[in-house]
This record gives sequence, structure tokens and C-alpha cells, in this order.
Amino acid sequence: MFCWGNATHHELCLETGSDSLDLVIKPTLSKWPESYHIQCVEAGEFHTLYLTNMGHLYSCGSNEVGQLGRHTEYNGGKSPALVETFKGCTLSAVACGLQHSMALDEWGQPFSWGSDSMGQLGSNLGSHAQDKPKIIKNLATKNVIQVDCGSYHSVALSNNGDLYAWGANTYGQCGLGTKSNKEATPQPITSLLGIPIALIACGSNHTFVISKSGAVFGWGKNSHGQLGLQDRENRCYPTHLKTLRNVKVCHITCGEDFTAFLTLDGGVFTCGAGEYGQTGHGNTKDELVPRKVLELMGSTVTQVACGRRHMLCRVGDRILACGYGSRGQLGCPHMALALVPTPVNFTPSDDSPPKKKSKLESTVTFRKPSGAGSSKLHFPPDIFNGPIRVFAGGDHSFLIINSDKTIKTDFRLPEQRKQILTLNLAKLTACQFFKDHDVVNQELLAYLEIVFGSLACINGSFLLGQNAHFGCNTKMPGVDLAKAEEAFTLISRLENSTIQELIFSHLTKEIIKKVKVSPPDAEALRLFLTLPLYHEMRNPRRHPELQGPFAEAFNNLSAHPQRIVQLWWETQTTEYFEMLVDIFKSVVVYELMQPTVRANKKIYFSKSLIQILNTLTGLNKINFTNPKKPKIPAECFYVEELCNYVDIASDYINWLSDHHSAQPHLCNYAFLFDVQCKSLLLKIDQQLQMQMAINRAAQQIFTRLFMDPTYVYQRDQFLILTVSRNHLVRDTMLQISNHDTSQLKKPLRVEFVGEEAEDAGGVKKEFFMLLLKEIFDPVYGMFKQSEETNMIWFSNNPFEDDVMYYLIGAIYGLAIYNSIIIYVPFPLVLYKKLLGESVMLDDLSDLYPTLANSLKSLLDYPDDDVEDVFSLCFAVNTEVFDQVQMHPLKDDGENIPVTHTNKGEYVNLYVEFLLNKSVENQFKAFDQGFQKVCGGRIIKLFRSHELMSVVIGNEEYDWDLFESNCEYKNGYVASDSQVRWFWEVFHELPVEDKKKFLLFLTGSDRVPIQGMRDIKIRIQPVADDRYFPVAHTCFNLLDLPRYKTKERLKYHLLQAIQQTQGFSLV
Repeated sequence: MFCWGNATHHELCLETGSDSLDLVIKPTLSKWPESYHIQCVEAGEFHTLYLTNMGHLYSCGSNEVGQLGRHTEYNGGKSPALVETFKGCTLSAVACGLQHSMALDEWGQPFSWGSDSMGQLGSNLGSHAQDKPKIIKNLATKNVIQVDCGSYHSVALSNNGDLYAWGANTYGQCGLGTKSNKEATPQPITSLLGIPIALIACGSNHTFVISKSGAVFGWGKNSHGQLGLQDRENRCYPTHLKTLRNVKVCHITCGEDFTAFLTLDGGVFTCGAGEYGQTGHGNTKDELVPRKVLELMGSTVTQVACGRRHMLCRVGDRILACGYGSRGQLGCPHMALALVPTPVNFTPSDDSPPKKKSKLESTVTFRKPSGAGSSKLHFPPDIFNGPIRVFAGGDHSFLIINSDKTIKTDFRLPEQRKQILTLNLAKLTACQFFKDHDVVNQELLAYLEIVFGSLACINGSFLLGQNAHFGCNTKMPGVDLAKAEEAFTLISRLENSTIQELIFSHLTKEIIKKVKVSPPDAEALRLFLTLPLYHEMRNPRRHPELQGPFAEAFNNLSAHPQRIVQLWWETQTTEYFEMLVDIFKSVVVYELMQPTVRANKKIYFSKSLIQILNTLTGLNKINFTNPKKPKIPAECFYVEELCNYVDIASDYINWLSDHHSAQPHLCNYAFLFDVQCKSLLLKIDQQLQMQMAINRAAQQIFTRLFMDPTYVYQRDQFLILTVSRNHLVRDTMLQISNHDTSQLKKPLRVEFVGEEAEDAGGVKKEFFMLLLKEIFDPVYGMFKQSEETNMIWFSNNPFEDDVMYYLIGAIYGLAIYNSIIIYVPFPLVLYKKLLGESVMLDDLSDLYPTLANSLKSLLDYPDDDVEDVFSLCFAVNTEVFDQVQMHPLKDDGENIPVTHTNKGEYVNLYVEFLLNKSVENQFKAFDQGFQKVCGGRIIKLFRSHELMSVVIGNEEYDWDLFESNCEYKNGYVASDSQVRWFWEVFHELPVEDKKKFLLFLTGSDRVPIQGMRDIKIRIQPVADDRYFPVAHTCFNLLDLPRYKTKERLKYHLLQAIQQTQGFSLV
């Protein structure tokens, strides 16, 4: 062991032959026989503790207030002696304050002694000091793994991740959120709950901790910027040093008013007081923000130690020192201070000349020291090849070459025995050997209670290997989910009920319920990724205790941490995300299946169920971050046949009347409804609106009848459109424009001029089909068709006024409102815009796939020469009447080139221009017309793709189901020859002819959203086989004459299905 620095109280283990040695100005070899197997040294102002490899404690130096922990006569502390209190036990760690000391035994019990002037001993004994080590009673039941001391305060970390502080708190160094003169007993620092702490460190009046993944928190005195928070304000609560989040800090050591941070890559950052150059930056300024020590760049630092005002670093085989040196603590003779890290020269003894060696372990030769008693020293020959460690404290420095080669010498690697417990497979595997009703050993139960009862332990488990978990952030949680899944799979297979109940009880009572609303760092949120893998999460019966509180913990998170969890969930695999949705959806299904719900057709919203539904709402939003590419299909959220379990109509009516959403309703969670259910709600809403319109009309009729008894009133209950086939668009537009919203809400009836048919549904089907076909004809120039996809979009240079778009929007709304399936090849983006959903690049693919792919290629282009390769500017060219027009995407856009840095902005503005800005007036008018008819809360229940499906139907034909749904009336049965021939002929038809038959019979060749099962046709006989088959479109009824042969039936049927226009009374 080499020692140097202040020796006024004999705190250095050097036999000098003189009692008057005050300063040791260069590293000097200790002649103390125990010095070759010291594992660590801690130094206070004037006393030192030496812990041996065997766990024995020696102390020397001043014993003014009992800080040596042993009785001493006058000058009895000048040589190290054993602290007798610990003679029968093994110690694992020690720490020194200014005038007090602490130690940990192998069982994790903390002891303290020395000055108690500020309560720093934590025992609240009321005395000024104690000279014998005594256990800290408040922590006696804890298994403490780390301790550290400031000048007048102390900090301890237990193996379950709990952090305690006590002593002086005038600067807030106890981290309790308040300042006080002192805290006489250990107080928990609750603000860091859930953070898996890896290391604690104390300066004179400030404190630091590092999490397992490198998050740094500091608090206490900050007068010189030693907290690195860009100011000089003291902090009384742990504050995150966000500037160090990405540099991967793995070790911290503190001086009096400065701090040093060691990173994974061997770099050193310092901040705080620089008066003596102790921060190593070549000046004497205070550093308010952690700054990298440039002098050490290019080197890999493996050890850092701080004294009161100096710092030691180990770089390879060199020891470097900087800071205050007037007490000899730099080991550089004649240097009062060093502004940058300076090499420390080692000599084998006091009287030999200094020698600078390049390789400490192998090239420093140790000659036999001269002087009294030196001949008695007999070191093993290999002692100088052992691991080297540096220590510093007060104005003292130490270097130890240990005989135990297993001693850790790289401070960047955590000491496993000083780490909090985590969930590991070995322990869980041991649990497998216990069958049900076996007695489980206490040690294993204690381990399970600690780990499953601690948020920090759970959040510190299953971390990615190779230090990949460092820098935990919104994009990278640092969790190895494969490991977590393996562990929870093991848990699911455990047979012992005691273990299973313990795990369940601790997870529900200790973990989930202790999640903070605003956790201090992303690391405290990892349980939201790992706990869903617990097998009981898939047991819906447990939801009041497990899934419900878990969902509540997520819902209660403040905005930023909740967003982090959402981003983590969003980046997980499809399988994981679907499992997450299923965990909560299965609870909803379970509740719907309860007998009381099925009997009353009403679901009961418990607290747990509401929290689960709210979490599902969040998951649904995550799923549709990109509506064109959801993580999982919308169907994964649907509760099938929901309408069969509850009275959805009643829920909808209650929801409509509850304007302030004071009560929970299923309609608040419309993503659970499949499209069939939403279509049903749409019909219910239509009926409600129509009934209200009819009621208003009835009141008006009553008033008019009162004034004019001869008034004919039947027609006023309906919205009647009388149109000519020759002037369909003109007549419709004229009549629609004359009606207000309340009239448009009435049931629609259509009459074609010169035709006698009574509209019971079929006439208006044909009306919409013909009208929309004509409106979207290119001759009107209101819409244009994509040459690539045949989709239609608004023309950016229309011939007509905006009022025409308004009327078309109203007609489009009327079709939906009257449950008419219309096929207009609008892209999905139209429905997104109608529902207020944001548009994106993917939406462009439906209209201009080539352009969309080009823009994607631009975004994906990796190099910086975008300007040269693509030659683009912030402008768009469009062609109007064979003339090219330029549209700047931003001010002076034609002169702004597209570069690697602004290409994202360019793409966003391009999409915005094509889908929004260029057709802004046209769409706005269309939307106003549409909302005039279909506006209201009902439309908000739909997602864009669902609304599109309701409007245009689909082409998923199931002709066998079509046949099985058929009903035979007035004399026909399925076994009749004509019926059998009909179906044989029908199934032989090509698909196009089958679609023509569908159009002929129902008025549409599209399949409703509910599928073919929703198309019920009826066939009835006609005696005279001279007639063609006749379709009653309003009722899906086919008059099929009793033809004598199959051939005759086929001929007449094929002729009939070509006639799909015009109505007459049969």
C-alpha cells in the first residue's frame, strides 16, 4: 500500500520513526504488515479506516469524538489497530464522514460511530458522540448493501432498492423535499421509488445516485455547481441530470464541492468548484455543467477517486492527480496545485529518488527499504503483480496493490454483492422443485418477498446485455422481453401454491399500487412492459385486483411518462401488442358474460372495468397512429356480437342525452363495436332523427290544419324529391337547396316523373346510383380520376361554384342517412378528412402511388447530396388546361432547395398541398353539406375505414350463403323444380352476371357491411310463364314464373337482369 498526503494525526499507515511527520508529499510504501491485503480504504478529515480482504476493520488517526470506533490512549491512534467490536464478524463495506464512520456487516446490518452533532449516526441517542460502533436500529431489519457519508450526513441503500438518508439537512442533502437542521434517524427518499439504483455517493454536503442504466440524480448543496444543473441553486430533492443521460455514466465520486463522473467508455466528466484545479479543466473556474476532462480524452480511465479538493484517476498503468496539493495529497512534490491531471511518480521508499515509470505493475521495482525495522518486512514475491486500486478522502491518497487477484479494479463494472436484488432464472428454477403443499425454505421465500415486493427490483430485472440497456429513453426501454417471458413462463409452471400466492399478493399490493403518477425517470416505467407477461394477467377473473389496478396505474400517469409507455408499447412486436389488447378485452368479454348482464341486457361499470376500458382506448389510439398501417387489425378490438349481450340502442340513447359524459357508456368505447354494430347504431340514429323530424312536421301540420282544415298533409312527413331522368342532377340540386337541415332529416321518398312506382326503398336506390354516376362524370369537371388507380378526387380547378360541392356533400350524406349502399371510388383519405383524422404520406398512395413512392424514396435516401441528386425546390407544378402552374409550398419556396435536413418538411408540405390546401374550398363545401345531413355524435363513433365500408359496402360475395338465406313464399318450396333450376342456373353464371342479378333484385351490386347474410331474398311463383322474372327491389322479392324447362328459365332470367333501370307497377 502506498500512502501520501496529510499525516498530522497519523492517519497514514507509515512508520517514520518520528511523531512530527505532518505531510507525506509523494507516494510512500507502507510498512504495516496488514497493508498487502487491504481491500478498501476510507478517510475522513483526520481519521482513516482500512478494511481487509478477510473483512476485518482497522482504524487510525484522530479519535477526538470516537471516530476510530475503539478506545485509545493519548496518541493511541497513530498506528492502525483492530476495531474490537467487529472482531467476531465479517465486514463488507465502510465509509467515513468528516468525524463519523459507518460499516456494514455481511448480513447487511449498518453500524455507526463517531460524531453525532448533526444526527449523522442515525441512532437518535441524544449524545454528541459515541466511541463504539452501534447498529442503526431503524435499519436493523433491512439488508443494506451500500453506505456513504458526507461531512455531516449519511446515506444507505438496501437490497430491495430503498434509499435512506439522515444527518445534516441544511442544504437539502438528505433529499427529502424539505430543508431542516438535521434528521436524527434514517428517512426514506421516496421520490426515487421505482428507480433501480446501482450506486450512491456523497460529497461534503451533496449527494448523488446512479441508476442501473445510467440515470444520474443529485441533490443538496450547489453553491459551486457541484450538482451540474446549470445553476447554483441548492436542491432538497433528487434532480435528474438530463445532460448526462446519453453519456452512460457508470460511477460517481464526490469531493467537498465538486463531482466526478466516470462513463462506460472510460471518459471523465467533472463539475463544481475549480478553485484549485480539482475539476481538471486547466483553470480555476467553477463548472456548472458536467464537462468532459479534455486532458483525459483518448485514454480509458478505469478508476476515479476524490478527496476533499483533489482527484485521482487511473489510466492504464498510470495514476494521474489534479487539484489542491499543499498537503501532499497529489503525490507530486513541490506542486501546490495541478490544474490538469498530472502523472504521479512512485518510489519504493521515502528515501529513494523519484522515478517515473511507464508501467506500474511490471516496471516499478521495489528495493528492500532501509530504516529501522524494515528488515522485518517479508512481502510475498507476487504481491506487486496484483490488482491496483486508488482511494482518496480528506487530504489523503492511497494506492493498493492487492494480493487477492479477484478484487475488482475497474470502477466501470458494478460490484455484484453491492447491487439490489433482481429476478433471476436460477432462483425461479429452484422454486420448481417445490410441489404443492411442500414447505418452502425461508431463504427462498425471503428472496421472493423482496424482489416481488419492490418496484426497483422489478424495474431492474431483465435488462439487455452488453450494457445495451444504458440510456433508457422513449425509444429504448432497455428490457430483454425474451428473458422476461422466459421468467414469467417459469412462474406460470410453479406448482407450489404458497409461492404462487406470494407472487400474486406482492405484485398486486406492493408493485402496481405503488407506481408513482410522475416517476423520476423512464426506468421506473419498465414494469408496464414486463408485467403483462405474468400469466395471471390473462385470467379475467382477477381483474379487480390485477388488470384493473394495472390499468389504473397506467391511466393515472402524467402526460410525459404515459407517452413513454405508449411509445414503448407501440414499438413492440405485433404478437406482444395483440396480447396486451387481449388481456384487457378479455375482461370486457368476461363481464359481458355475467348472468346479471345477460339477464338485464346492461353492463355494470365497476371502477376496474372503467380503468380497463380507458386503457383500451389508449391502445386503440396507439394502434391507429398510422391508420393505413395499424399494428393489428381493428377487428382485434371488436367484441363480437356485442349487440346480443347488451341493449345497445338504450346505451346509445342514454349516451346522446348525457351531453357532459358524466356517466360511463359503451358508446364512449366505440372501438369495441364491430362495423355491424355501428351500422345498427347508425340506423337507430337515423330512425331517431327521422322521428324527430316527423314530430316537428306533425306539429307544423297541426298548426296549419288549425288554420286551414282543407290542407293535405300526408306528404309533409317525408322528404319528397320529384325528378326527371333527363334532368336528374339539375332537379335534385334545385330541390335539395330549398330544404333546411330538419327537412333533410325526414325519411326520403323519390318519384321519377312519368313513372307510377311507389318508393318503398327500391326507387331511391336507383336514384342514388344514377345521380352519383352522373355527378362524377368528368364532363362536369368537379372531380378528376386518377389514371393509376381510377380513384376520384376533387378537381383543384373546377368549372362549378363551391355551392355545387355543398349540394353533392348533402346528397352523399343523404345516401348514408337513408342506408343506401353507394359505390363512389373515393379514397380512404376522404373519410379521414370527414372524421377529422390527420392525413399522411401513405394516403397519397390511393391516388398517386408513383408520386407517393418517389416521396418515400426521397425520405429514405441516406446520403447528404439530396440537392444534387433530386434537384427539387419547395414548389409544386400542376397542369391546368395544358398550362403548367407553379405553387410555392412556403414563402419563396421556388428558391429554397430541398436538402437532407429539410426533406421531411418538404414531403409534409407536398402531401398537405395535394390533399388539403389545393382542394380546401371544394372539400370545405362538401363537408358542410355532408355534416348538414350526417353531422352529430354518431358519425364520430366510426373510424375512417369503417365509415368507408358502411358507405360503399364490399365485394366479398358468398353465393352459397346467398342461397341458404333465401325464403320461399306463396306456394314455392326449396324442392320445387323451378327453384332448383333457378339456383343451378344462377351458380353457373359468371361473377359479372351474378352481380347484375344482385343489382336487378336489390338495387345494388355491393355487399352490405354485415355481409351476404344481410341480403335476404324472397322468391314467389307467377302462374303465367310468358312473363319475365320481375324484381320488387324495395322488398328484395323475385316473381319467378313456373317455367316448364330449365332452358326457358335461363333465357328469361338472362334477359331480365339486363333491365336494371326504370320502375312500373306490376
